[in-house]
Amino acid sequence: MAARAGVEAAKATVQTARAAVRTAQLNLGFTRITSLIDGIAGVAQAQVGNLVGANSGTMTTVSTVDPIKVYFTLSEQEYLKFAKRGTAMNQLEFELILADGTIYPHKGRFAFADRQVSENTGAIQMTALFPNPANILRPGQYGKVRSITDTIPGALLVPQRAVTELQGNYQVATVDSENTVSIETVKLGNRVGSMLVISDGLKAGGRVIADGAQKVSSGMRVNPRPLREATETTGGK
Repeated sequence: MAARAGVEAAKATVQTARAAVRTAQLNLGFTRITSLIDGIAGVAQAQVGNLVGANSGTMTTVSTVDPIKVYFTLSEQEYLKFAKRGTAMNQLEFELILADGTIYPHKGRFAFADRQVSENTGAIQMTALFPNPANILRPGQYGKVRSITDTIPGALLVPQRAVTELQGNYQVATVDSENTVSIETVKLGNRVGSMLVISDGLKAGGRVIADGAQKVSSGMRVNPRPLREATETTGGK
């Protein structure tokens, strides 16, 4: 009986030791914190040796950056114009212009559109995903997103500064073969850089006044110069 009692006591000791090992392993596991997502970690708020718990607060922030989300907005008018054409957003390729003016080498794709137009800004937020294998892009960076959404064959373009607005109408001063000024009412299309698309009101091959359009009137005779020559002479941009 004494021997059996000794065996049972030994078994109990083994079970207690095993429980102690499991407790130690569990406590050791608490000393290693693993992020649930892959990405780049920010500055750690706790260091090795610190005592942390459920109420210790944020230890660090991890952001997934490959692919990285790029947020941009469309005005309500742009969104409606785009939606009415029936073009699918997921068919578009996006370019990203970085803060230093360079173009990011990888193309982005459409990911998500917000459910509503903001009452404060009148715009809707869009999200595009860009590959980021070298981690060049980081959260908080600024850039410009552009994409080809429409093609207008034979579009008529004029410098933006050649167009003036008067009581909701847009006008362009033109010059005929005898250098006589005529004020034409036009309809505007999209803006392309520093140029505006004229959808109606002008004919291809005509001459428009880019500088000094506010100083002329219909019937006036002028001595026009090419825009480049005038720019170099006056030192303008």
